[in-house]
Amino acid sequence: MLSIILKPVLLLGMPGESEWLLILLVILLFFGGKKIPDLMRGIGKGVREFNDAKEHVKSEIEAGMNEKDKVQQAPQIPATTQTSATPVSTPTSTSTNP
Repeated sequence: MLSIILKPVLLLGMPGESEWLLILLVILLFFGGKKIPDLMRGIGKGVREFNDAKEHVKSEIEAGMNEKDKVQQAPQIPATTQTSATPVSTPTSTSTNP
């Protein structure tokens, strides 16, 4: 009874040698020999762009996490309400009265 339940799962596994050959033959028939290099080149560019975008997002997330850690680790400086004790000089006028 268990083999009846597992049989559909095994049918969805990776294709074997003969299945790969059949898949490659169908691709060759659909696209022709001249279009396959262009197709593979396009797939390669797509995979490369996906990996670049994935790395960019990963680096952005790590940078945000590092920034958050730096903010949390920074010592909290209490705000003081005291003013500095430097005297303020007032300008004097030098006018002469006749």
